[in-house]
Amino acid sequence: MNVIVCIKQVPNTTNVQIDSTTGTLKREGVESIINPFDEYAIEEAVRIKERTNGKVTVLTMGPPQAESALREAIARGVDNAVLVSDRAFAGADTWATSYTIAQAIRTIAEYDLIICGKQATDGDTAQVGPGVAEMLDIPHVAYVKKIEEIKPNYMKVERMMEDGYDIIEMPLPALITVVKEINTPRLPSLRGMMNSKKAQILQLTAEKIKAEKDNIGLTGSPTQVMKVFSPPPRQGGMKIDGSPEEVAETLVSKLKGSQLV
Repeated sequence: MNVIVCIKQVPNTTNVQIDSTTGTLKREGVESIINPFDEYAIEEAVRIKERTNGKVTVLTMGPPQAESALREAIARGVDNAVLVSDRAFAGADTWATSYTIAQAIRTIAEYDLIICGKQATDGDTAQVGPGVAEMLDIPHVAYVKKIEEIKPNYMKVERMMEDGYDIIEMPLPALITVVKEINTPRLPSLRGMMNSKKAQILQLTAEKIKAEKDNIGLTGSPTQVMKVFSPPPRQGGMKIDGSPEEVAETLVSKLKGSQLV
């Protein structure tokens, strides 16, 4: 079974800065890591590979420095890696990113399953995985916590819900996004790290994936950040003392004065 894992390299910091001109994240000079949710996607893909004698390809869209994330994925048991990188991709929103990744997947190989982490920690939209599936016109299920069964042309998964879980069957090829409850990611092995150093990374540009220039990057993004600002700091609250009757009377008076009631 051939599995593709889509990952993202994200800033390893909570102090994320925004470019005031483009409304996009500033990534220069910031240490980057594999998006934590994508580690679970990598692990699940490798487990499927071990059960089915398959192959795993990891793919990311990003700047040249994202190659380090791909090599770490190889160290964790992935077979092949693809870097989708071009200045024309810069500033892409979730729609343009989904389009670009879908075009890259069409370019590289046949596949049975695509696995993504449920969301990226830098954007938290959880839109790209389902977006890629829609672009490829294949079934998809989000928030998968367990793969119940998988075989050629068919899989059964358990999807996490707020009030329980769903059991869903679907044909392959398909796409799933996974949550951290699905497994425990393994650490890179010594052999894996040695393999990752000498691995050949396939690099794809906009031209190689035959991307339409009006659908990629900032130009091809139907949504754009128009303004970025920090919320005002919280002001100190007020403590009301007295008997219950006095407290209630004071509170009602304050609420009326603020025009909230």
